[in-house]
Amino acid sequence: MTMKMSAAALLLALGSTAFAAPVEVKIGFAGPLTGPQAHYGKDFQNGVQLAVEEVNASKPVIGGKEVKFVLLAEDDQADPRSGTVVAQRLVDDNIAGMLGHFNSGSTIPASKIYARAGIPQIAMATAPAYTEQGFKTTFRMMTSDTQQGSVVGTYAVGKLGFKKIAVIDDRTAYGQGLANEFEKAAKAAGATIVAREFTTDKSVDFRAILTKLKAQAPQAIFYGGSEVQAAPMARQIKELGISATLMSGEMVKSDNFIKLAGDAAEGVIASLAGLPIEHMPGGATYVAKYEKRFGSKVETYSPYAYDGAMAMFMAMKKADSVDPAKYLPALAATQLQGVTTSRLGYDAKGDLKEGGITVYKVVKGKWEALESIGGK
Repeated sequence: MTMKMSAAALLLALGSTAFAAPVEVKIGFAGPLTGPQAHYGKDFQNGVQLAVEEVNASKPVIGGKEVKFVLLAEDDQADPRSGTVVAQRLVDDNIAGMLGHFNSGSTIPASKIYARAGIPQIAMATAPAYTEQGFKTTFRMMTSDTQQGSVVGTYAVGKLGFKKIAVIDDRTAYGQGLANEFEKAAKAAGATIVAREFTTDKSVDFRAILTKLKAQAPQAIFYGGSEVQAAPMARQIKELGISATLMSGEMVKSDNFIKLAGDAAEGVIASLAGLPIEHMPGGATYVAKYEKRFGSKVETYSPYAYDGAMAMFMAMKKADSVDPAKYLPALAATQLQGVTTSRLGYDAKGDLKEGGITVYKVVKGKWEALESIGGK
């Protein structure tokens, strides 16, 4: 009787184990999900969500237990103060890893909170200061402004022939950092910076600045900031009869910029980390998966978000642990064949080792790739 009861108890225990619900592992996400930059945040979130769903479908076993990743998404409104509030809330919710934030201005103050908690963070932020704080927990999804600005500044002078350049930035961590790196590289390549002006990420009227610049007769105006300001700036450059070419970074390389700027978008040049998606190692497969899942075209940030999320999940799998302290070394040592690059890995600071850049130009109402520099 005792033996029968023991066997029954054993079978019951085995059955309970076999059909036990997966252990939920919380992963944090934050970006601008409302406001003028919401489309950036949604693009970012879609890439992360696709990775989460794909990994969960494989029924991953980590530490001897099946796990299910649960994404805790927060809206930081592209605001530094909101970013820190969101960061603390996610830490208090016991996340095992952080995918975000999007803007450098939100990412940098929030990174201090994740670092204190020992939580690995992979952010879209490109400002150099993010990974220069000395934290072991900070990693990037895209190339830094140091990489991008230096390449584009050199390209503007050497390939496009611009010798007189004006520089404007929006005073955000992202815009100012990108403009600084562009200016340094352009000067080193032999250009004269005829003016350095500042605005804000809320401004829409740049006529006073542009009128002042017109007298300097620049061949190019580089703007560090987003499409929300770059679009009216492009229109006002045209209205004032300024012949300079407007240049900017990845936050301007969007279809929305062309929509907002109208005819004034023609000829605008913008750089973007990595290769055009049709030339990315995993681009074709990713496009098919993304379009099937979301019913829309792939935009700028989602492939990088997908790769960043996969790097975190693969590090957990390699370390056989979702404990941040245990999988952090595996994340730092990542060697992954991703969508955006065939060699995704991080340097000692958490910057991407492979930092390719593509330069685009608006031609007949569409972004056309001019040249890709670096990246594999």
